[in-house]
Amino acid sequence: MSEAGRGDQDLMVRAAWLYYVHGKGQEEVARDLKISRFKVTRMLAQAREAGIVKISIQHETSETLALADWLAARYGLAECILTPPFDEQTGSLDDETADRLARRGVGLAGANYLTRRLLGTPRLTIGVGCGRTMTAVVDAFTAFPKQNVRFVSVIGSLTRDVSLNNFEVVRLAEACSGEGFFLPAPLIVDEAGDLGAVLRQRPVQTSLALAREADFHLMSFGDCSPEAFLFRHGLLSPGDLAELRAAGAVCELAGKFFDREGRLVECGVNARTIGIAPEDLRRTEVVMLAAGRSKADALQAVLKTGVVNRLIIDGELAGRLVAAMPLRERR
Repeated sequence: MSEAGRGDQDLMVRAAWLYYVHGKGQEEVARDLKISRFKVTRMLAQAREAGIVKISIQHETSETLALADWLAARYGLAECILTPPFDEQTGSLDDETADRLARRGVGLAGANYLTRRLLGTPRLTIGVGCGRTMTAVVDAFTAFPKQNVRFVSVIGSLTRDVSLNNFEVVRLAEACSGEGFFLPAPLIVDEAGDLGAVLRQRPVQTSLALAREADFHLMSFGDCSPEAFLFRHGLLSPGDLAELRAAGAVCELAGKFFDREGRLVECGVNARTIGIAPEDLRRTEVVMLAAGRSKADALQAVLKTGVVNRLIIDGELAGRLVAAMPLRERR
């Protein structure tokens, strides 16, 4: 089965799961999945015809769906989407290969989710983050025309190396024949005193205002390690990393660093990065992408920030997230 076909089947299984297991009505299922009621009715019929729905739901992702439900309840999420965990063969891969496959799976799930939202809503403004997982979403996204859609970057887009620039908004806008707005500012300024001057620029203010008004934000996060995007590409120095760790930082979200309790850390780095503010994210809907074996601690912190409403996560990371919890929290 093609990846696109697998995505359609997984959506059908999710519809069947919500309808038959959760006991939700077709209107509720349509609202939860951001699709039409007609499509829900058709998918339920297809699930029965295909033998997926019998007395119970027979599908290899049924256990994954149960874990997704548990994680959503545990962290107060509106929705959690899990990609299937690795099988025995792929589970033995080295970290780099496994993480690449995880990003690919989450990228496909994210692209399917984005398509659902675009098809289900006549007019949308979507905030877009950056990073390898976000790029995987754009790579997996199938182009189709969509009127009245705007994509806006939520973090500074300009770096010294063009290969690092965050222009996913442009690619998505082109794919939908919509509008794209990148944040015309550096990701990180040299000195904290430079931040105010950059933020006062009218194009920067316009893009940030548009990001604050987005219907939802699709973004990923980073950890606080030498392999993270900002450090691996030299945007932050080893000295910056040492300062962040000393301040207790464990994760990065929209250019800001948080400790393991989800609190913004007090440090010089947070005074030099440009992006949408955490308090603005808390007032909107945030769909968080999570992939990679090493991200469990960082993801726990991200989930404690109060920013995340929906989570798209790879199965192996979900298992590690649960394993990292104290036993009393796994019940």
